Amino acid sequence: MTQHAKLSDLPAVHEVLERLLPALANVPRSLLVAEVRRALDEIRREIRNGAQSVSTVEERVESAVVQLARPSLEPVINATGVVLHTNLGRAPLGELTALPGYSNLEYDLATGRRGKRDTHAGRLLERLLEAPAIAVNNNAAAILLALNELAAGAEVVVSRGELIEIGDGFRIPEIMTRSGATLREVGTTNRTRIEDYRDAIGERTRLLLRVHPSNFRVTGFASRPELRELAALARERGLPLYEDLGSGCIVDLRPFGIDEPLVRDSLAAGASLVSFSGDKLLGGPQAGILAGQPELVARLRRNPLFRALRLDKLAYQALGNTLRHLLLEEWDRIPALAMIRQPAAAIRSRAEAFLARHPRLRARLLEGQSVIGGGATPEQSLPTWLIAMEANAARAEKRLREGTPPVIARIQNDTLLLDLRTVFPVEEEELAVALEGLGKETEPPMNTDEGQ
Repeated sequence: MTQHAKLSDLPAVHEVLERLLPALANVPRSLLVAEVRRALDEIRREIRNGAQSVSTVEERVESAVVQLARPSLEPVINATGVVLHTNLGRAPLGELTALPGYSNLEYDLATGRRGKRDTHAGRLLERLLEAPAIAVNNNAAAILLALNELAAGAEVVVSRGELIEIGDGFRIPEIMTRSGATLREVGTTNRTRIEDYRDAIGERTRLLLRVHPSNFRVTGFASRPELRELAALARERGLPLYEDLGSGCIVDLRPFGIDEPLVRDSLAAGASLVSFSGDKLLGGPQAGILAGQPELVARLRRNPLFRALRLDKLAYQALGNTLRHLLLEEWDRIPALAMIRQPAAAIRSRAEAFLARHPRLRARLLEGQSVIGGGATPEQSLPTWLIAMEANAARAEKRLREGTPPVIARIQNDTLLLDLRTVFPVEEEELAVALEGLGKETEPPMNTDEGQ
């Protein structure tokens, strides 16, 4: 069929259906009708805008049906070296087989009565943190819940230098304001003193808030009170102190070059309540975890928002698996932690073996850096070894990204780089097939002895 040049050329809906039905007989008629109308509307807009139609109605409908029938969420190979890649789901999950059928999500098998879904994670979190805890659907939800329960209609004192913006343009102050609390900003962008908090406390103050700079750093002429100082002031004035930790580091990663505060240390320093993400340095699924004084956690659990923000059964299953591995110190069963713990020498050995198994690949090894990502540990990186491909970087990156499975690499100094730190060993052969498929994208050989 020729392309349509004017509105009078467009066929009727039933005419298109007659031509499509032999090939798409198994597709619901209602869906086909809707997609035909959608395609016709698109072509009408193009004609009215003076654009040349690039495909027929039938081609558009067939393409749309194929796209709708194929899941849009699919696995990718992350060869960027960014461990908590926000666009790729942050912390990669380990093996997880969803429980089929029914489960005891809110059923107490011992008593035969209704139970509470948060017990599936709560008892594990309490063992790990030595404090009661609950989970909601992300850390922004945790902040919303905490401020709504503890300070709605009143004031929260917070340093001006901690009112940050997180991913995709979301700003913490806007989330806080939605809670119904009023923010009382103190200090300046770079310096806040304990006296600033003390002077700001008034009759309407209900909470002191501290936001850990997990995704930013203020350096140079900068300072802020120690957590213990704030905790002492909070006790003196009879106020709770809430710290948003962001990254949620439970395992000490300093031996591996990552210096992040531990959740238990914040609680031990006097924070009444802490919150953090489940899909950052905890290494689990998306979640926001709140832990602290029993009476405060009990209040949060009773707040109606807790039900609105709660996790579903699949998230609880994934979170429970992660927490059990943490409790039993099975670090390598948590993919994000296993990746962070890999020494550069081990990655070099993997990369050398990879290239030796696939001698047709035109590549060299370079020293480089992996990053944690996900809004965690800014300005901290991990030494690694990179596979630098001898290819037109932009074309090769696009081809890898559009392949099956998609391979996500990075470009630096016009060179296509792959970091095996974030590639699972079982993915290496698929990665090799994708790289060998680049074929004509390669350029003249480079000096294989060169390092950087």
